[in-house]
Amino acid sequence: MATCFRVPISMPTSMPASSTRFTPTRLRTLRTVNAISKSKIPFNPNDPFLSKLASVAESSPETLFNPSSSPDNLPFLDIFDSPQLMATPAQLERSASYSQQRRPKRPPPDLPSLLLNGRIVYIGMPLVPAVTELVIAELMFLQWMAPKEPIYIYINSTGTTRADGETVAMESEGFAIYDAMMQMKTEINTVALGAAVGQACLLLSAGTKGRRYMTPHAKAMIQQPRVPSSGLRPASDVLIHAKEVMVNRDTLVKLLAKHTENSEETVSNVMKRSYYMDALLAKEFGVIDKILWRGQEKIMADVPSRDDRENGTAGAKVENRF
Repeated sequence: MATCFRVPISMPTSMPASSTRFTPTRLRTLRTVNAISKSKIPFNPNDPFLSKLASVAESSPETLFNPSSSPDNLPFLDIFDSPQLMATPAQLERSASYSQQRRPKRPPPDLPSLLLNGRIVYIGMPLVPAVTELVIAELMFLQWMAPKEPIYIYINSTGTTRADGETVAMESEGFAIYDAMMQMKTEINTVALGAAVGQACLLLSAGTKGRRYMTPHAKAMIQQPRVPSSGLRPASDVLIHAKEVMVNRDTLVKLLAKHTENSEETVSNVMKRSYYMDALLAKEFGVIDKILWRGQEKIMADVPSRDDRENGTAGAKVENRF
């Protein structure tokens, strides 16, 4: 319940004569006290500031007009022994809590980070060094988080070349992702969306046997590695690069033959020119195992809940419908 107090306006007779000469600041303060004394002011008795002020006003109002007070300061501030009375610990705690609530929230995570919640790695660009770095880091992170849960790699990439055939990266970028996949102890599902060209086709075929998929209208294409633009390089350097490309070609043939279960001679013959495959031909050639026909088969179950992820039971399940 609110408490009221009155501020006496009579000045003590013991005040020195010099104190009767009021400065403009003190006169304004006196008028304020006179106005307060004419009405009852409700206040919270638990407030240390108002309680202290009311007590001093009733017992010794002359302290409100301390001559030693500077005109620039409020006269009644001299009655407090410690500035801690101006704010209680509870008030300070509420103030700190409010400041924390007013802090800006963290920005939302980027899309690849969100896809990691479903253990999905998406390759949607040519295999330039920046893409290779991100893909390998994601694979290592997923392996560390849950070594027994499957990983899903979605591929829509032109490999180490652009769509117009110009080389944008070394063949070692594709081999780096391939080696990282081979080091994984978990099951790897690969899914081709759009196109899987060159080194991207190798990554598609390198998934776990029986877990390699293509959408009905996706394309796969295998081709020989290409010599980067020579520019003004010396003839000897051009020859060195050409020999390196031949070595990468032989390596690519061996790996494709291994995962497609074809002979190296067969793979080498079809690679003499760009060899395009639709989903049916890619399945026949051994690049994939299944086609994701609508309504017949799907590989991703519902997105796991937050509780499942926190409990370590997250991980999309493979569901086949025939």
